[in-house]
Amino acid sequence: MEAIERNPGADLYVLPEMFSTGFCTNPEGVAETMDSDTLKWMKDTAAKNDAAVAGSVAVTDGERYFNRFYFVKPDGTVAHYDKKHLFTYGGEHHRFTAGEERVVVEWRGVRILLEVCYDLRFPVWARNRGDYEMILYVASWPTPRVAAWSALLVARAIENQCYVAGVNRVGTDPACEYCGGTVVIDPYGKTIAECPMGEESEVSAVIDMDALAAFRQKFPVLEDRDLMF
Repeated sequence: MEAIERNPGADLYVLPEMFSTGFCTNPEGVAETMDSDTLKWMKDTAAKNDAAVAGSVAVTDGERYFNRFYFVKPDGTVAHYDKKHLFTYGGEHHRFTAGEERVVVEWRGVRILLEVCYDLRFPVWARNRGDYEMILYVASWPTPRVAAWSALLVARAIENQCYVAGVNRVGTDPACEYCGGTVVIDPYGKTIAECPMGEESEVSAVIDMDALAAFRQKFPVLEDRDLMF
Protein backbone atom coordinates (compact mmCIF):
# COMPACT_ATOMS: atom_id res chain seq x y z
CA MET A 1 0.00 0.00 0.00
CA GLU A 2 1.13 3.54 -0.69
CA ALA A 3 0.76 4.58 2.95
CA ILE A 4 3.32 1.99 3.99
CA GLU A 5 5.68 2.98 1.21
CA ARG A 6 5.49 6.59 2.36
CA ASN A 7 6.62 5.59 5.84
CA PRO A 8 9.63 3.32 5.56
CA GLY A 9 11.59 2.09 8.54
CA ALA A 10 8.77 1.44 11.02
CA ASP A 11 8.71 -1.62 13.27
CA LEU A 12 4.94 -2.04 12.99
CA TYR A 13 2.28 -1.03 10.46
CA VAL A 14 -1.34 -1.10 11.64
CA LEU A 15 -4.37 -1.11 9.32
CA PRO A 16 -8.07 -0.64 10.24
CA GLU A 17 -10.79 -3.20 10.91
CA MET A 18 -11.66 -5.31 7.83
CA PHE A 19 -9.24 -3.15 5.86
CA SER A 20 -9.44 -5.26 2.69
CA THR A 21 -13.23 -5.14 2.31
CA GLY A 22 -14.74 -2.54 4.60
CA PHE A 23 -16.85 -3.50 7.59
CA CYS A 24 -19.58 -6.01 6.83
CA THR A 25 -22.18 -7.93 8.83
CA ASN A 26 -23.12 -10.27 5.98
CA PRO A 27 -19.85 -12.09 5.28
CA GLU A 28 -21.07 -14.50 2.60
CA GLY A 29 -19.09 -13.84 -0.57
CA VAL A 30 -16.88 -11.33 1.27
CA ALA A 31 -15.07 -13.33 3.94
CA GLU A 32 -11.72 -14.78 2.95
CA THR A 33 -10.24 -18.19 3.59
CA MET A 34 -7.48 -18.59 6.15
CA ASP A 35 -4.88 -18.79 3.33
CA SER A 36 -6.26 -15.75 1.53
CA ASP A 37 -4.51 -13.32 -0.79
CA THR A 38 -4.84 -10.65 1.92
CA LEU A 39 -2.90 -12.72 4.43
CA LYS A 40 -0.30 -13.52 1.77
CA TRP A 41 0.03 -9.79 1.06
CA MET A 42 0.49 -9.09 4.76
CA LYS A 43 3.25 -11.71 4.95
CA ASP A 44 4.98 -10.34 1.84
CA THR A 45 4.72 -6.77 3.09
CA ALA A 46 6.07 -7.69 6.52
CA ALA A 47 9.03 -9.51 4.97
CA LYS A 48 9.75 -6.72 2.50
CA ASN A 49 9.77 -4.04 5.22
CA ASP A 50 11.30 -6.11 8.04
CA ALA A 51 8.31 -5.05 10.12
CA ALA A 52 5.13 -6.48 11.59
CA VAL A 53 1.84 -5.80 9.78
CA ALA A 54 -1.46 -5.87 11.66
CA GLY A 55 -5.14 -5.44 10.81
CA SER A 56 -8.44 -7.31 10.82
CA VAL A 57 -10.03 -9.36 8.05
CA ALA A 58 -13.38 -11.13 7.68
CA VAL A 59 -12.45 -14.81 7.66
CA THR A 60 -14.36 -18.03 6.99
CA ASP A 61 -13.27 -21.07 9.00
CA GLY A 62 -15.39 -24.04 8.04
CA GLU A 63 -19.00 -23.00 8.54
CA ARG A 64 -18.16 -20.14 10.89
CA TYR A 65 -17.10 -16.53 10.25
CA PHE A 66 -14.71 -14.49 12.37
CA ASN A 67 -13.61 -10.86 12.49
CA ARG A 68 -9.96 -11.85 12.75
CA PHE A 69 -7.17 -9.48 13.76
CA TYR A 70 -3.93 -10.73 12.19
CA PHE A 71 -0.50 -9.80 13.54
CA VAL A 72 2.09 -10.87 10.96
CA LYS A 73 5.83 -10.82 11.60
CA PRO A 74 8.51 -10.58 8.88
CA ASP A 75 9.57 -14.20 9.35
CA GLY A 76 6.05 -15.27 8.31
CA THR A 77 4.83 -16.00 11.84
CA VAL A 78 1.13 -15.19 12.22
CA ALA A 79 -0.75 -14.58 15.47
CA HIS A 80 -4.45 -13.76 15.48
CA TYR A 81 -7.21 -12.53 17.75
CA ASP A 82 -10.88 -13.13 16.97
CA LYS A 83 -13.09 -10.18 17.99
CA LYS A 84 -14.72 -10.95 21.32
CA HIS A 85 -17.42 -8.28 21.45
CA LEU A 86 -19.44 -8.45 18.24
CA PHE A 87 -21.37 -5.30 17.38
CA THR A 88 -24.91 -6.44 18.18
CA TYR A 89 -26.39 -3.00 17.41
CA GLY A 90 -25.30 -3.51 13.79
CA GLY A 91 -26.13 -7.21 13.62
CA GLU A 92 -22.55 -8.50 13.51
CA HIS A 93 -23.44 -11.27 15.99
CA HIS A 94 -25.95 -12.85 13.61
CA ARG A 95 -23.35 -14.23 11.21
CA PHE A 96 -19.99 -13.90 12.99
CA THR A 97 -18.74 -16.04 15.85
CA ALA A 98 -17.26 -14.28 18.87
CA GLY A 99 -13.72 -15.10 19.88
CA GLU A 100 -13.04 -16.40 23.36
CA GLU A 101 -9.29 -15.95 23.77
CA ARG A 102 -7.48 -12.82 24.90
CA VAL A 103 -4.33 -12.43 22.80
CA VAL A 104 -1.08 -10.65 23.69
CA VAL A 105 1.76 -10.74 21.18
CA GLU A 106 5.41 -9.86 21.79
CA TRP A 107 7.19 -7.80 19.19
CA ARG A 108 10.68 -6.36 19.53
CA GLY A 109 10.49 -6.07 23.27
CA VAL A 110 6.92 -4.79 23.49
CA ARG A 111 3.97 -6.90 24.65
CA ILE A 112 0.86 -5.85 22.73
CA LEU A 113 -2.80 -6.62 23.45
CA LEU A 114 -4.92 -7.03 20.29
CA GLU A 115 -8.46 -5.58 20.30
CA VAL A 116 -11.08 -4.77 17.64
CA CYS A 117 -13.45 -1.78 17.51
CA TYR A 118 -16.45 -2.52 19.80
CA ASP A 119 -14.08 -4.20 22.28
CA LEU A 120 -13.10 -0.66 23.26
CA ARG A 121 -16.34 -0.24 25.20
CA PHE A 122 -15.55 -3.13 27.56
CA PRO A 123 -12.76 -2.20 29.99
CA VAL A 124 -12.77 -5.50 31.90
CA TRP A 125 -11.75 -7.37 28.74
CA ALA A 126 -8.78 -5.02 28.31
CA ARG A 127 -7.75 -4.94 31.97
CA ASN A 128 -3.97 -4.95 32.29
CA ARG A 129 -2.87 -7.99 34.25
CA GLY A 130 0.71 -6.87 34.08
CA ASP A 131 1.04 -8.72 30.77
CA TYR A 132 1.30 -5.91 28.21
CA GLU A 133 2.71 -2.44 27.53
CA MET A 134 0.51 -1.42 24.60
CA ILE A 135 -3.00 -1.96 23.22
CA LEU A 136 -3.84 -1.88 19.52
CA TYR A 137 -7.44 -1.09 18.55
CA VAL A 138 -8.37 -1.44 14.88
CA ALA A 139 -11.80 -0.12 14.01
CA SER A 140 -14.58 0.93 11.70
CA TRP A 141 -16.01 3.39 14.22
CA PRO A 142 -18.65 5.69 12.68
CA THR A 143 -18.63 9.46 12.80
CA PRO A 144 -21.73 9.94 15.01
CA ARG A 145 -19.96 8.13 17.88
CA VAL A 146 -16.41 9.36 17.35
CA ALA A 147 -16.43 11.36 20.60
CA ALA A 148 -16.83 8.08 22.49
CA TRP A 149 -13.95 6.58 20.47
CA SER A 150 -11.63 9.41 21.43
CA ALA A 151 -12.62 9.44 25.09
CA LEU A 152 -12.42 5.69 25.60
CA LEU A 153 -8.98 5.39 23.99
CA VAL A 154 -7.67 7.90 26.52
CA ALA A 155 -9.40 6.04 29.35
CA ARG A 156 -7.88 2.70 28.35
CA ALA A 157 -4.38 4.25 28.29
CA ILE A 158 -4.73 5.88 31.71
CA GLU A 159 -6.42 3.03 33.56
CA ASN A 160 -4.06 0.38 32.15
CA GLN A 161 -0.95 2.57 32.39
CA CYS A 162 0.06 1.73 28.83
CA TYR A 163 0.41 3.07 25.31
CA VAL A 164 -2.71 2.85 23.12
CA ALA A 165 -2.88 3.05 19.34
CA GLY A 166 -6.35 3.37 17.83
CA VAL A 167 -6.56 3.00 14.04
CA ASN A 168 -9.92 3.91 12.51
CA ARG A 169 -11.05 4.03 8.90
CA VAL A 170 -12.10 7.04 6.84
CA GLY A 171 -14.81 7.06 4.16
CA THR A 172 -18.40 5.96 3.63
CA ASP A 173 -20.36 2.80 2.96
CA PRO A 174 -24.11 2.17 2.56
CA ALA A 175 -24.55 2.13 6.34
CA CYS A 176 -22.21 4.73 7.81
CA GLU A 177 -19.73 7.56 7.46
CA TYR A 178 -16.31 7.23 9.08
CA CYS A 179 -14.05 10.17 9.94
CA GLY A 180 -10.99 8.42 11.33
CA GLY A 181 -9.58 9.68 14.58
CA THR A 182 -6.48 7.51 14.39
CA VAL A 183 -4.29 8.35 17.37
CA VAL A 184 -1.43 7.16 19.56
CA ILE A 185 -1.77 7.92 23.28
CA ASP A 186 0.83 7.66 26.03
CA PRO A 187 0.26 6.18 29.53
CA TYR A 188 -0.59 9.64 30.91
CA GLY A 189 -3.47 9.95 28.45
CA LYS A 190 -1.67 12.47 26.26
CA THR A 191 -1.83 12.29 22.47
CA ILE A 192 1.63 11.81 20.96
CA ALA A 193 0.56 11.40 17.33
CA GLU A 194 -2.71 11.69 15.41
CA CYS A 195 -4.16 11.81 11.92
CA PRO A 196 -6.26 14.82 10.84
CA MET A 197 -9.93 14.09 11.44
CA GLY A 198 -11.84 13.33 8.25
CA GLU A 199 -8.79 12.88 6.03
CA GLU A 200 -7.27 9.71 4.64
CA SER A 201 -3.76 9.84 6.04
CA GLU A 202 -1.17 8.04 8.11
CA VAL A 203 0.88 8.87 11.18
CA SER A 204 3.87 7.41 12.98
CA ALA A 205 4.99 7.53 16.59
CA VAL A 206 7.83 6.31 18.79
CA ILE A 207 7.01 4.71 22.13
CA ASP A 208 9.45 4.97 25.03
CA MET A 209 9.63 1.73 26.99
CA ASP A 210 12.11 3.12 29.53
CA ALA A 211 9.78 6.02 30.30
CA LEU A 212 6.86 3.62 30.69
CA ALA A 213 8.80 1.40 33.09
CA ALA A 214 9.88 4.42 35.14
CA PHE A 215 6.29 5.72 35.33
CA ARG A 216 4.97 2.34 36.47
CA GLN A 217 7.66 2.10 39.12
CA LYS A 218 7.13 5.64 40.37
CA PHE A 219 3.32 5.44 40.35
CA PRO A 220 2.43 1.72 40.63
CA VAL A 221 -1.28 1.90 39.84
CA LEU A 222 -1.40 -1.61 38.43
CA GLU A 223 -0.42 -3.12 41.77
CA ASP A 224 -3.76 -1.90 43.15
CA ARG A 225 -5.91 -3.16 40.28
CA ASP A 226 -9.02 -5.26 40.88
CA LEU A 227 -8.40 -8.98 40.37
CA MET A 228 -11.98 -10.15 39.90
CA PHE A 229 -11.63 -10.97 36.19
